[in-house]
Amino acid sequence: MNERVRKFANAEAPAFRSYQDIIATDSTPIAPLLALKSNPPQPTDDIPLSQFTSQAFFDLEMERMWPRVWQFVCREEHIPEVGDYWVHDIGDWSIIVIRTEDGIRGYYNSCLHRGTRLKPSGTSGWSAELQCPFHGWSWTLDGTLNEVPCAWEFKHLDYEANRLPQVKVEAWNSFVFINMDEDARPLLDYLEVLPEHFAKRDLTNWYTYVHIRKELACNWKVALEAFMEAYHTPVVHPELTTVVSDWNLQHDIFGDNVSRDLSAMGVTSPTARPKTEQELLDSMFLGDPTTSKAGGRLLVPEGKTARIVVAEAMRKNFAEKFGMDLSNLSDAEIIDSLKYNVFPNVMVNAGLTTAQMTVFWPMGNDPNRCVMENYRLRPFQPEGGRPDPAEPFRLREEDSFALVPGLDPFVASVYDQDTGIMRWQQEGMRGSRKGKATLSSYQESRIRRIHETLAKYMGE
Repeated sequence: MNERVRKFANAEAPAFRSYQDIIATDSTPIAPLLALKSNPPQPTDDIPLSQFTSQAFFDLEMERMWPRVWQFVCREEHIPEVGDYWVHDIGDWSIIVIRTEDGIRGYYNSCLHRGTRLKPSGTSGWSAELQCPFHGWSWTLDGTLNEVPCAWEFKHLDYEANRLPQVKVEAWNSFVFINMDEDARPLLDYLEVLPEHFAKRDLTNWYTYVHIRKELACNWKVALEAFMEAYHTPVVHPELTTVVSDWNLQHDIFGDNVSRDLSAMGVTSPTARPKTEQELLDSMFLGDPTTSKAGGRLLVPEGKTARIVVAEAMRKNFAEKFGMDLSNLSDAEIIDSLKYNVFPNVMVNAGLTTAQMTVFWPMGNDPNRCVMENYRLRPFQPEGGRPDPAEPFRLREEDSFALVPGLDPFVASVYDQDTGIMRWQQEGMRGSRKGKATLSSYQESRIRRIHETLAKYMGE
């Protein structure tokens, strides 16, 4: 722990620059979206660690929560043509999401003859029909039972009653979701403020340029929660404190399902030595082609800040590279990390350089293992045609994110730091004498809301 961090230990709350203070110094007016503040008082009770380690609790999640929530599956770009499918697995459940002549549908991935999976778990591809690999029963893409070998032995079979059972499928902003609850409310209602907040973020003409699937030795909530607070940043990522806010993030809670954190880029953390504006600019992440300046070093003119200079550069680069006009966006909307969480396991970032969707899935039926899946997005010129989305790059727990093609080495290093601590946390939870987690009142408030919403599904 560095000395600047240590000096805040056991101290009275210091007066940090808030996110609102920071964006008030930008060259553009504060966007109404970012001016909102919503963090209602919550209980401060400890959270039992058994909610992360208990097989019984995990099994109840599978029974009471997962079948009743909207789950992100894939982007529409992954199933663009009729017959394109994507298999989504959660615990014992497996769903085939497939594009048909009548739109996208979702079917339970189980043959109605003797239960065999129609498509292997975790796969995607194209199929003219859905045929069982065991005995050859087949269904058309609209779910109609089409062919039964030795049909004369099934005079008793009701073909209409053996249509493939469906789940609800809806899409928002090119993201495809499913819900196994026949009485589920519409996706747009479930997403609460998200559609309104993303009104300026049409991700239709964006594509997945990096897709990562990383196995982790921890509960899915352990992985999710690590990305919902920056309380750990000065300890785990000291190099980040020189160019990004952390303890002074703004945390907002909008309902049971949606919350966000707003992180300012181009500023020093309260725990770091202050830098000049030029030092900030030189340290900022400018390796992405959407932000970099070809042929030379960006300079901070007198009267401007590093944030303003980067925002101006991005407006120019996005216009030149992608034909995108960013004049309707504030500096903060262009350069900052605007990270929204959707219950239970989705994290979607509205920032232009950080646009991505991350989800955290249980791995099989093991409460101690999960998968982190990350889709990193980038715009493209429509007249040039849509690039193919990146294939999922699979990492085992021991593999470094540095192996992922196209992922910036600095980002890979930060991800390695984050995920490297997760096994330690899971093991420590299982061996805890205290048996409970004590969360902070503000910086970890959104984590608490996850558990409050989960409790409503669990019947607690």
